Amino acid sequence: MSGADHTDISPTDHRDPELQDQAERVAAAARLKMKDKRENASGGLSGLVASRAGDWDLTDQDVDSMRRQEKFWNPLVDKYFRMEIDGWETIPPPPVLLVGVHSGAPFVWDAWTVGAQWWRRFGPSRTLHGTAHDALMAFPLIGTVFRSMGVLPAAPDSMSTALAEGRDVIVWPGGEVDSLRPWSERDVATLGGRTGFIKLAIRCGVPVVPIATVGGADAMPVLVRGAKLSKMLGLDKIARLKVFPIAVSLPWIIAPAALPQIPLPAKIRTRFMPPVEVDHDLARVDDEEYVEAKYEEVRRSIQSGMDALATKRKFPLFR
Repeated sequence: MSGADHTDISPTDHRDPELQDQAERVAAAARLKMKDKRENASGGLSGLVASRAGDWDLTDQDVDSMRRQEKFWNPLVDKYFRMEIDGWETIPPPPVLLVGVHSGAPFVWDAWTVGAQWWRRFGPSRTLHGTAHDALMAFPLIGTVFRSMGVLPAAPDSMSTALAEGRDVIVWPGGEVDSLRPWSERDVATLGGRTGFIKLAIRCGVPVVPIATVGGADAMPVLVRGAKLSKMLGLDKIARLKVFPIAVSLPWIIAPAALPQIPLPAKIRTRFMPPVEVDHDLARVDDEEYVEAKYEEVRRSIQSGMDALATKRKFPLFR
């Protein structure tokens, strides 16, 4: 993440003017729709979460704060996780929609490390907007930190607006389904069966860049997903969390994954895969067969990359 490594890449939008216009119209419609949705959710905890999460701005990223954080992220990425990352040459000019598979319980270290490496390579010249669950964006301290890093709520209005403005966005469609999958399935790409990112790419006229990564799940191996426990505690209704996992971590050894934890020193390997192009005809959004086919194309690409990276693993934690 050193400033010396920043590559001077212009954030100029490279789309056809008609696609640019389409993206702007889509973003405007999404903002209106989400505004109504959040206003209708007023009252109670869910209303508070919706209100706080909806308070976002594309200029929230604090460059000075990001540069200060380099002192934390550089040694964590290079020394603790010993991260290897490649495939930068496959990333098209902005804007692009990057799509990855979450792993490593709720702290998803593979996502944090991708963001850190992106900042190291591009710095403020090519902002990557991460995305996060409404509950995280609404939490006072966490939400403030996330916003300073350029993170947006994983909602249609924020993501489409960023893409319409020529910015890159990274999403993790599988969410808790992926990140909390059992350790025995750590090298399986599922994306949770959620196809919304394909529709977003169609509407906003951008390619999809699949991200393959392995090792994140080794940093916090999940033993039990805890779907029944989540339902019993009401977390599925309060925070849209369908699981309450139990994981292996430090210093607890075995404990609920939501507790503050020290990740195990897993080696993380990440690869940007070749872009997947989608048809930008808005009629394709309602073509379920097309959307499913493109979703599967992205999933297969991620799986192929994960399979290749997994062959390099000798021991989960150390190599």
